[in-house]
Amino acid sequence: MTDTTSRLRPAVHGQALDPRTRCAHWHSDLDIIAIKMACCGTYYACRECHDELADHPAEVWPEAQWDEAAVLCGACGWELSVREYLACDSRCPACGARFNPGCHKHRHLYFATA
Repeated sequence: MTDTTSRLRPAVHGQALDPRTRCAHWHSDLDIIAIKMACCGTYYACRECHDELADHPAEVWPEAQWDEAAVLCGACGWELSVREYLACDSRCPACGARFNPGCHKHRHLYFATA
């Protein structure tokens, strides 16, 4: 078992963030992931937060980079690669916290699609 408590949690940017990375735009009990934006390497709670706070346009993760850490579990701070996140069945592989399964509707905003 991996110890997720001894690792430093990356900073997350967003509007009205809570400790589990929920923001002003997405704040249900399951909205607990943040995404490292491909354009700047900075974690944001959501695309809307990036668009409101960053000084540049957002870019999606190309499939060739889907093995890089890009998704943060707001419950435990574990970082998942894009590939791991897309295959995790809306549950953190480190702590078991449930993620919002509806996020798949927005994946084109973060990850390249065919």
